Amino acid sequence: MPVNRLKEFLNENHVKFVTISHSRAYTAQEIAAVAHVPGKELAKTVMVTLDGELAMAVLPAPDQVSTSRLKKVTGASKVEVASEADFEDRFPGCEVGAMPPFGNLWDLQVFVDQRLREDEEIAFNAGSHTELIKLAYADFERMVSPVVAELSTRS
Repeated sequence: MPVNRLKEFLNENHVKFVTISHSRAYTAQEIAAVAHVPGKELAKTVMVTLDGELAMAVLPAPDQVSTSRLKKVTGASKVEVASEADFEDRFPGCEVGAMPPFGNLWDLQVFVDQRLREDEEIAFNAGSHTELIKLAYADFERMVSPVVAELSTRS
């Protein structure tokens, strides 16, 4: 189960975190509402392809990924939001659409929107549509080493 793998990784690296159980919800905005987490503190993972290679874009819940901004940041000629078929087998044990933003655990490059740095803590799906993990943003950045840039637009 991916949440156990993630929790072990966090514990091994002495990261303080809390888990938040909530009723089943699928969209980032629904999750923020049922888990009582401000939408701007809920980090959603959007799977993208960069010249055909899978990567993660991590954004505040209310935002949409900007493929043009991601293209500029990465230098890729072709940037697309991945379809579920592109990645559903890549995260064994994770529910589709609930992957935690720790691409480093799956050998994926991670790009994070700079707005997530504005809050001390972030919360994100822990591999299911019923559980979040909340931790200090600084710990997330230290553990994942993402590329931080302006990647999104507010919807």
